[in-house]
Amino acid sequence: MNEERNYDDIIDLPRFVSKNRPHMSEYDRAAQFAPFAALTGYGETIKEAARMTEAFQELSDTEKEILDMKLSILQNHLDELPELRILYYVPDEKKKGGSYVEKLIRVRKIDIQKRVIVSSGKEEFEIRSIRDLNGELLDRYL
Repeated sequence: MNEERNYDDIIDLPRFVSKNRPHMSEYDRAAQFAPFAALTGYGETIKEAARMTEAFQELSDTEKEILDMKLSILQNHLDELPELRILYYVPDEKKKGGSYVEKLIRVRKIDIQKRVIVSSGKEEFEIRSIRDLNGELLDRYL
């Protein structure tokens, strides 16, 4: 067969080496054939859209009364730096809704003007966003 001899005239010639360009590494040469991601960031967008958030739940009148009693008890015992679990709503920064977060804090102050609870770590929690408060101090009085 004549086809097998098509390259006989060049098979033994030395490989061309450019004098102007540096030799490309095998890694760089292989990168030329890597798959192309035309939709860069699409996977993250899909993941973000699938991430669930929940709506803020307004407290009922009864729940508001209970929370007010708890805040009153805390106000009278701030000198003890009471430790409690606070369940509060955090709005989502990227989309509508948010999530409820529970955190263990020591209460340093209740700022009635700003309507916030201030922790010993100087974090502020809006009273409006608080769903529930629990702790040993509150258990003694309720």
